[in-house]
Amino acid sequence: MSKQIEEAVRDRYGSFAESGLSSEHAGVRAVAEAFGYSAEQLSSIPAEANMGLSCGNPTAYAHLRPGEVVVDLGCGGGLDVFLASAKVGAEGRAIGIDMTPEMIERARRNAEKGGYTNVEFHLASIDKLPLGDSLVDCVLSNCVINLAPDKQAVFREIARVLKPGGRLAVSDIALKRQLPSEVSSDLLAYVGCVAGAILIDDYKRGLIEAGFAHAEIVDTKQDLNVYSRIESQEGGCSTPTALPVASSSCCAPMGTPGFDHLSDLLRRYNVNDYAASVKVFALKPSS
Repeated sequence: MSKQIEEAVRDRYGSFAESGLSSEHAGVRAVAEAFGYSAEQLSSIPAEANMGLSCGNPTAYAHLRPGEVVVDLGCGGGLDVFLASAKVGAEGRAIGIDMTPEMIERARRNAEKGGYTNVEFHLASIDKLPLGDSLVDCVLSNCVINLAPDKQAVFREIARVLKPGGRLAVSDIALKRQLPSEVSSDLLAYVGCVAGAILIDDYKRGLIEAGFAHAEIVDTKQDLNVYSRIESQEGGCSTPTALPVASSSCCAPMGTPGFDHLSDLLRRYNVNDYAASVKVFALKPSS
């Protein structure tokens, strides 16, 4: 099942990467601003770096400093990499990791368009990072770890690549309580909107077990239904109440087999009752 989920997620995000979604789309811009990006930040980077796929703004609380090495897991079109680039400066490095070839291609085009000289992008899964041990000052991620089938492997990889005293600053989706079985089983089959998310307490426990000395998870209280502002996507794609991580079957014209049933579930269950946009902080021991 995990392999099927991975392939479905890759296909899903490949379609996003090849879409025309950008900050020039009012709904995409509204989603980014709702989750903490300022209009100034969005205008400072290529419009195509933002596709409305965020659930927070980790660069706002990562405390990045000049000269640091920062890695963004699931970098997409490069949104957080480019914002981090400005913070770490010419002496630092901002590295993006994504498992979707189309996303890496889009991010590299954006880097060339923006004239960035301290960024790089690598095609890899976030549970097998193409980086050496203890090389990174800060790891970022934005609404991606919830999609990983083996989250504990992701946490171990983050701890491995961080320098002693390094930090994790993540925006993600986590569960406040267990999903109804009707929802979790259906959404899992569709690589669903929140089915991959884990309970907040389990998230924190996983980080500690991976070797972090301190971990804190804060519910931002943001309305997850904000994604409905992206009313339509390229190819007549509609996601009336779904998170952007919903399955490829969510992103299809009305009448597609399975779409109506999933849409009905999302109408009957308010995602905010079960899931939350969270800020995740963690520190690797300094020695």
